[in-house]
Amino acid sequence: MTMADKGAPPLIDNDVHAAAATGYASSADTYAMGRPGYSPETAPWLTGVLGLGSGRLVLDLGAGTGKFLPNLRATGARLIALEPVMAMRARLERSNPDVEAVGGTATAIPLADASLDCVVCAQAFHWFANTAALAEIRRVLKPGGMLGLIWNVRDESVPWVANLSAITDAYEADTPRYRSGAWRKLFPAKGFECVDERHAGNAHIGPAERVVVDRTLSVSFIAALPPAERDKIAAKVRALIAATPALTGQAEVSFPYVTAMYAYRKAAGPEA
Repeated sequence: MTMADKGAPPLIDNDVHAAAATGYASSADTYAMGRPGYSPETAPWLTGVLGLGSGRLVLDLGAGTGKFLPNLRATGARLIALEPVMAMRARLERSNPDVEAVGGTATAIPLADASLDCVVCAQAFHWFANTAALAEIRRVLKPGGMLGLIWNVRDESVPWVANLSAITDAYEADTPRYRSGAWRKLFPAKGFECVDERHAGNAHIGPAERVVVDRTLSVSFIAALPPAERDKIAAKVRALIAATPALTGQAEVSFPYVTAMYAYRKAAGPEA
């Protein structure tokens, strides 16, 4: 019997934003190749702030293709991954056969009350930043359990990165994003206390085609576009690469990011 079978509420079918459902379903491989890893500063945050280690159980909520699982695995904690988009979850399972992967959403987590030491949302919380999701996260956390939110954010102080964002941002429409700051409006939140916020430099190093072009094409609302429109965007990105000395003619380039980390503890009391 898996954790998902033990005293969990029935799994219900909640909506997933169309950009995520369509874009990520069609671009799981591009997502896996184009997305960066996380700053080395993530390791002490996971163990020292979130308290992960041997004997602890953590849920990677909105796990995608499993990009963050190596960071969690390195803590020695036991892992469960929840991903609602089937194509993303299938790729996660192929790459991480040792991890229990489940379907569900942030408002319908198929795990029992007070069963988890920690919930981590890597590059995902903005998709389900609402009071119902927070209540569900609070339900599955043990008393004193931790919620960790982490994102890789483009360093737009670098001119070519800002120019790249200008290409993609024109297509975002109403898609939830970290950079909008809308997710912050949930905090302070009943039943949670903030215990840490930190930011660390990060970089994705590799061929420009992978770390710049594939990264752009893996953006949910770009991936959801018709193929001809995606091709136009890819051409614009390649033109930017050709016009940028730091990118053109290089075997490897460095895409600068900032890894943003936020930690919250399930508070004691009637709201816990």
